Amino acid sequence: MVYFFGFLGGLALFLYGMQLMGDGLQRAAGEKLQKILEALTGVLIVGVALGAAVTAVLQSSSATTVMTVGLVNAGLMTLKQAFGIVMGANIGTTITAQLIAFKLTDYVTLILAIGFAMQLLAKRRRGKYLGQVLLGFGILMLGMSMMGQSVLPLREYQGFVDFIGKFSHNPILGIGVGIVMTVLIQSSSATIGILIAMASQGLIPLEGAIPVLLGDNIGTCITAIMAAWRANVTAKRVALAHVLFNLIGSILFVTFMGLFIKLVLAVSPAHDIARQIANAHTAFNIINTLIFLPFAAPFIKLVERLLPGSDGVISRKPIYLDVNMLKTPSIAMTLAGKEVVRMGTMARHNVELSIAAMEDMDSRKIAYVLEHEPVIDALEEEVTKYLTQMSETQMSRELSARHTGLLHACNDIERIGDHGETLAKKVRMIYEDNVKFSDEAKAELHTLGQMVLEASGKALEALEKDDKKLAEEAWALCRQVKQYQKEIRKNHIVRLNEKRCDPVAGFVMLELLINMKRVSDHSKNISQLVLGIF
Repeated sequence: MVYFFGFLGGLALFLYGMQLMGDGLQRAAGEKLQKILEALTGVLIVGVALGAAVTAVLQSSSATTVMTVGLVNAGLMTLKQAFGIVMGANIGTTITAQLIAFKLTDYVTLILAIGFAMQLLAKRRRGKYLGQVLLGFGILMLGMSMMGQSVLPLREYQGFVDFIGKFSHNPILGIGVGIVMTVLIQSSSATIGILIAMASQGLIPLEGAIPVLLGDNIGTCITAIMAAWRANVTAKRVALAHVLFNLIGSILFVTFMGLFIKLVLAVSPAHDIARQIANAHTAFNIINTLIFLPFAAPFIKLVERLLPGSDGVISRKPIYLDVNMLKTPSIAMTLAGKEVVRMGTMARHNVELSIAAMEDMDSRKIAYVLEHEPVIDALEEEVTKYLTQMSETQMSRELSARHTGLLHACNDIERIGDHGETLAKKVRMIYEDNVKFSDEAKAELHTLGQMVLEASGKALEALEKDDKKLAEEAWALCRQVKQYQKEIRKNHIVRLNEKRCDPVAGFVMLELLINMKRVSDHSKNISQLVLGIF
């Protein structure tokens, strides 16, 4: 039992060290990895390279695939682009195994001391982050050492030795064990670390380790499956592509196991089982990617056939803007107006979902808002660029006024989207922290929410139809929102003074009121634009 607890402690240190490394590397490298993935994955091979690089930084293929599923679900990436990243992520995750294979156990204390000193004494943030990376690596290696010492007595337990020995003759059993281990631990790198620790103690030969390694690659798909469970069809296809990629690859490598073992032994030191396992892990993922690259297009079609249905993805690209129409300002202005209204509809929908989530605490609504808010930002950038190009052409006074109004409206709508996102985050915090509102407060929030949605809906309709009467109605509704929001604040303060409201809930409610009012304020701005009041 002591050895078992030692193993669990070592595994905990390994996982914590890996997390520290990943966080430190990500901060040192910058926080724009998602934007890089989104912008530079047009060519499949580039997607593979980026997937590998980002995973090497994050120290987690699961993190990369979850990020990719989110981008696909938000309409920011196609299935083909996502598949390239998934293949690259499998390659990038092998970096951890390669680091583990270096025999640095004797230098763990020195690595820990240097990492701690850098984190404590470095004046620049990047130096502190690199210190965190070293500290994480030292903790990871300390965990590896503890796991290795804990499994050492198993060499004398014949039942365990016989069971492990079956992996060499029954690779399907080894694959199954690898899948189960990775699903339970939720980390392919940790499974490889355990494998290397056991192999280093002579408990498992290379022939038995490779099937477990293949199962580990299949098991790591569970994170993508969980991330895509409630996502759209395209995101589910990413998860399915990930599973099939590793499953088909594993079947191929089991079929040609003898040749693969010869290749690994040829490129690895003769008596270094840790390096052999690390190289096997890397070789499998690189070769598997090279096999799939020429067949990516038909493979994607296969995935689409296996999982049919419309994806329901909202495109981040404008659907109305046409640069060829810029020479005809009247038509270009109409197209820009349609795109601005489309963007406004998305922003209002996010606000609507966030307000609805206050009542039912539906995590799917919150996730939808957080995933789709970047679409609004992207559209705002594209529409602003289009309107800026339009300003270079000669326009009538009426068109010029409409042009200026659309530019302002575009900014207001983007801000409405931001407040929708903030509301979603506040609701998520309410759910996670189990914040409770009084029935009176719930009723007030519900009423205010409906007023805000009515006001924003009228303002957008007025913008779409260029209807001054609707704009006046929207403006009047926004004034009512402002007045009712003040009334709620007064009622809220009374409840606080009378101790009928929890102070924590009270603070959160004030933040909700502020964001809902600001949605109304930007809606008022849009209605004023229609009325010609800039």
